[in-house]
Amino acid sequence: MSKQANPLAIGTFLVGALTLLVVALMVFGGGQFFKEKNRFVIFFDSALNGLNVGAPVKLQGVQIGNVNEISLVMDEATGRVFKPVVIEIDPALLRDVSGQQGGAHTEKQHRQAAQKLIDLGLKGRLETQSLLTGLLYVDLNFHADKPMNLVKLDYKNLPELPSVPTTVDEIRNTADEIINRAKQLPLEDTLKNLSETLAEIRGLLQSDDTRKSMAALAKSLQETQKLMATLNSQSGPLLTNANGALSDTRTTLQELNKQLLPVLKAVETSLNTATQVMQSSQGTLAAVEAMAAPDAPLSQAMQEMRNAARALKDLGESLERQPSAIIYGK
Repeated sequence: MSKQANPLAIGTFLVGALTLLVVALMVFGGGQFFKEKNRFVIFFDSALNGLNVGAPVKLQGVQIGNVNEISLVMDEATGRVFKPVVIEIDPALLRDVSGQQGGAHTEKQHRQAAQKLIDLGLKGRLETQSLLTGLLYVDLNFHADKPMNLVKLDYKNLPELPSVPTTVDEIRNTADEIINRAKQLPLEDTLKNLSETLAEIRGLLQSDDTRKSMAALAKSLQETQKLMATLNSQSGPLLTNANGALSDTRTTLQELNKQLLPVLKAVETSLNTATQVMQSSQGTLAAVEAMAAPDAPLSQAMQEMRNAARALKDLGESLERQPSAIIYGK
């Protein structure tokens, strides 16, 4: 007959095992299981080769979280395949300017904080950890100048962060765009027109008129060279004569200035004298005008003399008519 198991021993064993499990999780997990983390989803258009679960998530080079999940989602209606990448960010590593931890604790606050970062231009991009291993990580940075690429697919009710293509993808997309535009150009017609134009230019250069024109141009250049040589040889004496003429002119002007100074002084003196005479004449003219006024004594004397002359004239005429009047009176 077998011995019955002791329930107390079994219970003690289970409690001890659970305690050891919790202690192991706290020791080897670094307390990560009990930390609050913010989860986001990012949809990348690029291939995810080299991106693994647990890959670091960095903000401007500082690791703030890890990749938690990589999945594939297919939209059966459109046949489009999405690659949601869930990242976990430790909010304890994001602090404000006062050094305090961010205040987003509820789901609503978490989404509002995420939307504020999105409005500031926060976007995720895949970057290479090592060229040798080809492993990727998620780099978060602010790209306000790049368009916002949001899939708007509700994946596990997680807030979505926009993504931007990798640098290699941007170069590849630019090269593809250039090639597509080059393909649209009428290269065949352009080459045909270019060939025809070159043939016309060749024919024009080989024509007799062009050869004659080139010969005439060469002759003109030779004559121009001769003319320039002649001018160079004669320019020396001409410049010497011109310098002599300028020196003579300068000397003449200096002598003329010396002779003009006394004349100008004499003219100035004469003008001053004439001004004084004019001022004196103005006083004399004023006196004559005063004497010629109707109420002046000279005018009254002239009037009396005119009246006396008129009376003598009347007396003379009367004596001619009656000479006896001088004896007998009128």
